[in-house]
Amino acid sequence: MLNSGFAQTTPPAPGQPFVVEYYYKTKWGHADEFLRLFKKNHYPLLKKQVDMGRMLKVWMDQPRYHATEDGRWDYRVTIVFKNATLANEPFDEDALKKQLFPDQDTYAREEQRRFEVLDAHWDVPVKTVDLDAK
Repeated sequence: MLNSGFAQTTPPAPGQPFVVEYYYKTKWGHADEFLRLFKKNHYPLLKKQVDMGRMLKVWMDQPRYHATEDGRWDYRVTIVFKNATLANEPFDEDALKKQLFPDQDTYAREEQRRFEVLDAHWDVPVKTVDLDAK
């Protein structure tokens, strides 16, 4: 989820925060299971990277109302990276996983399950549009 290759017409300004939205569409009836596994196994990795300064902020949203099936998503995780370079350069997440989750067999099994309950997952790097700019 963290290393996002992308095509963008205008590169972000150096040193500026870089925002990526990660969308998760779960199989019907599995949204709660996905959330439980995300909070247990993935959110701690993200929080640690905030503590390390690689990321500035992480949060999750979910729709308040329903949508059509083709446009449905269950959770959107927004990550504000310190800058685009940090977001896209190699990062040793495996070392962090081993530090946070000593039982790697359980961790791997639960992470596999977290993705098994998804119908779709996509990442969208976003930029702010200044509506007051001339």
